[in-house]
Amino acid sequence: MGNHNSHDKPSTDGSGSGASTPRGSTRGARSGSSGELQGHTDKPEAPAPLSLVPVEKLGKNAMGLPAISELRFTIVGIQVRNLKRKKPCIKPTCKLLAQRSQKEDGVNGVTENSFTKYLFPRYPELARQFYWYIHRLGKCKNKHIPLNTFRHQCERILAILDDNIIIDTYVRMFCTDPEEAKVTPEDLRSLLYVSYKLSMDYYPEGPQTCMQINKTLNAVVNGCYNKKESHSVGFVVRWLEEHCHRLIFPVHRYCVHLLATRHRELESQLESSPGESGTGIELATPVLDRVGPRAALLPVSAAWLVAATLSQLYTRPLKPPPVTTSGGGSASAAWMSRLVCALPSHWVPLYSSNEHGLGANRFLHHTLAYRGPTLVVVSGKAECGETVTVVVASPQEWRETHQYCGGPDCALVQLYPTFSLVERGPRMLYLNTCIRGYPKGLRAGADPRSPQLSVNEGFDGFTFKGAPYPLNAIEVWGCGDGALRESQLDVKKWQVKEAERHRNVKISAADWIEHPDRYLLEMAGRPQYNTTAS
Repeated sequence: MGNHNSHDKPSTDGSGSGASTPRGSTRGARSGSSGELQGHTDKPEAPAPLSLVPVEKLGKNAMGLPAISELRFTIVGIQVRNLKRKKPCIKPTCKLLAQRSQKEDGVNGVTENSFTKYLFPRYPELARQFYWYIHRLGKCKNKHIPLNTFRHQCERILAILDDNIIIDTYVRMFCTDPEEAKVTPEDLRSLLYVSYKLSMDYYPEGPQTCMQINKTLNAVVNGCYNKKESHSVGFVVRWLEEHCHRLIFPVHRYCVHLLATRHRELESQLESSPGESGTGIELATPVLDRVGPRAALLPVSAAWLVAATLSQLYTRPLKPPPVTTSGGGSASAAWMSRLVCALPSHWVPLYSSNEHGLGANRFLHHTLAYRGPTLVVVSGKAECGETVTVVVASPQEWRETHQYCGGPDCALVQLYPTFSLVERGPRMLYLNTCIRGYPKGLRAGADPRSPQLSVNEGFDGFTFKGAPYPLNAIEVWGCGDGALRESQLDVKKWQVKEAERHRNVKISAADWIEHPDRYLLEMAGRPQYNTTAS
């Protein structure tokens, strides 16, 4: 929103400082209101700031959502970003960890053994990196961390709301050389694998495994390092922000959630198998609805990576229900249900060349009339035997036109063998198979004269970044809700009925005399035909 102080009326009491606050900034509203309480009580009261009481209550919610740094709200025409929430209370968790360290290790503080055993039992690598990162920040002289230092450093991490700082924090956390601030490919791979494991363990349909996870992680690491041995922390952070900016957020959400709520399970299950019960957190990994066994171009690990790269339009397309406070529910509870209702979407397969056949008409038949965001996965094999996989993200319905179209959420992503966000922006999609005088085929790219991706008219080959490839397979995934898919199927059924109705038209003898097909038959050498009325 920016700072709007220059547009506010200055103070007229001679103090030289304005009492106004930036619109849309909750931080400025709080500081300004506190200043009014401390002085100038005889002034006429300024207009009351917008009440955000329900937002303050979001810090304690039953859904386990720890941070709202990604949420954007529009309240009375004012967009508010990074709304402040109450800090999660981690004192009970810290106190219990210190008690277990004293009882089991005989140390007055928090030890790595207790931290891993009672806080992150399922993810020892994350526990080790998190613990020693706090140890370095606190400049501890012993192997254990004093309780006050542990609590202070954890509160600092939990208070992070800026997306860039979140990525920087966890890249530094997994850095094996903090003195030089160098990140190796193995460091980045370890961080990405932790994020992948978290997303798969809390998959909406239960824990998942993917046989191509190594291929997916190698593609990301190769895209970042390009065969180099190491990069600076700043370079890795900038690369992640540019290409897959939401890939690290599940790790932060999980850590915040456990630090804020783990004490409840520790108190009730301290002596019996701590850490085996679920945390109740839900992560935004899309669910792939597969129909029939086939070799999919988009495995689960690739879907996890693409979902972290594209806009949330592709992963949370569901519309929130209308807010209601009837039935005894509070306004904050109704607002919370509105925020958390956007669960990860189900990506449904619309078209697969391995199942429906490869061709332009097959692509159009199964893709058109789906009025929602889609992913077009194109795969081809180079002469050297290396498979190239590209994803075209369309935020709206595909239409045949001679002009480039698409909103700001359009994107072109190279998935394999090297991962990168090739291009993103509006008006970069093109599809034409019937309009004469214009290039035919499917294209993606901001430059119409030299698009990054160009699929030819016959859908048997494509050009990517100027290099030609034979087209081996295409898949189209619908990223909207179930109603969009049902609407598309209804349109297809109506088209089939209309085709059948026009096919079975009965012609009378009188109509046949002047019918053009009669003259075609006579020209073909068949002057005799049955003239019996039907």
